Amino acid sequence: MNVATSELTALIRRNREQLETIRSSIEDALDQEITRLERTSWAALIVAGLLENYYTCAESIFLRISQYFENRLEPARWHADLLQKMTLDIEGVRPRAVDLQDLPALRELLRFRHFKRNYFDLDYDWDRIEFLVKKVRQVHPGLGQSLDRFEGFLRDLG
Repeated sequence: MNVATSELTALIRRNREQLETIRSSIEDALDQEITRLERTSWAALIVAGLLENYYTCAESIFLRISQYFENRLEPARWHADLLQKMTLDIEGVRPRAVDLQDLPALRELLRFRHFKRNYFDLDYDWDRIEFLVKKVRQVHPGLGQSLDRFEGFLRDLG
């Protein structure tokens, strides 16, 4: 395996570990902090921050893959463009890094991440927070399987 491929593989692995830590932290927050704080604005801020971090960490993996394979991204909508490109199986270049079944949940998390970065009030809708937690729970196993396959491709590439 060449140095660049080894580096990409290491970055993916590190971010995957972080994804698992964030996912686990979401569950811990719901089990512990929300029980203690109840469904307050402070508790929502904790979970909202973790949801934002989850998607940002996943997007970091996607960006590294895109940079390695020199995928061109549209500057005006690069976040959405990046996510869409991760579902493409580009013959002779790379397989998809995200399965199509996981795309809707990841789009919801991307939209929330954008919303959170531009929303400065401290009051979050708990129904929306719970919906997004459900999306993380849905997407996490499939994303892990997709990234396992992608790492296998990188090993074969080397």
